[in-house]
Amino acid sequence: MGSVPENFGYEVAPERAYETVRATFDSGINFLDTSNSYGGGESERRIGAVIAERGGLPAGFVLATKADRDRNGDFSGARVRRSVEESLERLNLESFSLYYLHDPEYVSFEEATSPGGAVETMVALRDEGIARHIGVAGGPITILVDYLQLGVFEVVLTHNRFTLVDRSAEPLLDIASAMGVAVINAAVYGGGILARGVSSSNRYAYRAASAGVIQRIAMMEEICACYSVPLRTAALHFSLREPRICSTVVGVSSPEHVRELVEMANTKVPGELFRELEPLAAPPGEWLR
Repeated sequence: MGSVPENFGYEVAPERAYETVRATFDSGINFLDTSNSYGGGESERRIGAVIAERGGLPAGFVLATKADRDRNGDFSGARVRRSVEESLERLNLESFSLYYLHDPEYVSFEEATSPGGAVETMVALRDEGIARHIGVAGGPITILVDYLQLGVFEVVLTHNRFTLVDRSAEPLLDIASAMGVAVINAAVYGGGILARGVSSSNRYAYRAASAGVIQRIAMMEEICACYSVPLRTAALHFSLREPRICSTVVGVSSPEHVRELVEMANTKVPGELFRELEPLAAPPGEWLR
C-alpha cells in the first residue's frame, strides 16, 4: 500500500491505498501489518489517513508496525525512539498493539544488544506502554533465533521462508513454539509468483528464481488445477493450516484483493492436495538463508 514498484512491479496510487485500507477495516480482517520504512513512510501515512478519517482503529483491531534503521544505517536505541515518533505521527496513534524490531540483520547482534541499544529500547517501549507487545521481524533464520533466545520478544515474524517452495523457517517455528512465542508468517506468495503463477512472474522473494524453482511451481499449478484450487489459494492455506503459525500476512493493494483474500481464507482446501504438493518444495540448497 506504500507503493514499492521496485519490488512488486507496479505503482499504488494514494486513493487506491485509502480504499484498500477502508475495505480492510470493513472486511472482518482484524490485523494489519506495516513498517516505518515501507514506501519511505508512505504506507504508514496512507493507513494513518484512514485511521484519522474513521476516528481511530476499529474495535479489537490489531495494527503492527516496525522500527527501522534510518537512511544512514543508524539502528541505535536513539534511532528506535525516532522511528517510534515518526510512526505514531503518521499513523495517528498514541500507542501500538504490536511493535517489531525490523530487519536486525543490518546491525550487529552485539550493537543491538548493548546497553541503551535497540533491544533495550524496545523493552523500554513496552514498559512505558507505547507498545503493548514487542517482536522481532526479519529474514535470516539464525539471526531471528538469536534474538528469540534473549527471552524478551513475544512475537517473531518471518517472511518468504515458510511457503510451498521454501521451508527454511522450520527450525524457527519449532523454537518459537517451544518458547511460547507467537509466529507471524509473511510473504506466503514469495513476492507474487505463488499468487500469479510462472506465466506472470519469474521472481521469488524479489529476485530471479532458479529454473528448478520455476519448474516446481509450474508443476504445483498443474496439480492445483486438478483439484480446481488456484495456486494462490493453496499457498495461503499452506500457512493457515499450520498450527505453529498464529497469523498470516498477505500483501494487498486494492479493495478487490481484500475481498478475494477473505474468500480464499474461507475456501475449503482438501488435505490431499498438500500431500501431493509436499514433494515439490525446493530442496534445502534452494532455500533462502
